[in-house]
Amino acid sequence: MKNKNILWLYLFLFATLTDMAFILEQKPALRFFTKPLIILGLIGYFYQITKPISSTLLARSILGALLFSLLGDILLLWDHLFVYGIGAFLLAHVCYIIGFKVAQKAPESVLNVNFVKTFFINLPIYFLAAFTFYLINPNLGTLKIPVIIYIIVIVSMLTTARERYGKCNPASFWQVFIGACLFFISDGLIALNKFYQPVPDAGLLIMGSYAIAQLMIVMGIRSHFIQPK
Repeated sequence: MKNKNILWLYLFLFATLTDMAFILEQKPALRFFTKPLIILGLIGYFYQITKPISSTLLARSILGALLFSLLGDILLLWDHLFVYGIGAFLLAHVCYIIGFKVAQKAPESVLNVNFVKTFFINLPIYFLAAFTFYLINPNLGTLKIPVIIYIIVIVSMLTTARERYGKCNPASFWQVFIGACLFFISDGLIALNKFYQPVPDAGLLIMGSYAIAQLMIVMGIRSHFIQPK
């Protein structure tokens, strides 16, 4: 069974490398076949390894995030469906937020949270998000409100991943947090490349960081349910 699970990761790796090769060779039409397979490989892997806990909120939320990511990847293959792709990934981040909240010790009561300390710890994330918005804002047009909402949600996803520090095992925390950071970077590159100015080798950087991000998150959640504490 374990060997069969690894086959899904081989599919993920093969699809990622092939997709990036098509980016290098400037063959966008062929990416209609490879791009969806990237997340499909992770969906198959995650579904197989979480069968014993498939009915839990943790498994369902992370699987939901991957399914919405797959939908987003497909929608973003067409430029005119960009806003719908944003919507799909927004829902993916909401699912990740739920999953990250579940994959930790019971969160503190709101009354016990030091909001000032939390704000300053998260300040670098807020600054990067605000600076990116400042750069792309003049060219957003009718997409301004959807992009603002998306930025708020992805920032929430990243800060939720950071807040797991000390509330789960270190392997799970660092894998999920690094994955969330890479997801944030990937989306930032998309925004800058589309709404600010072309980024050199944008396609490779975006897909490379995105694929590693999704893999790290899946492996981090795997580490949590294998060793919750």
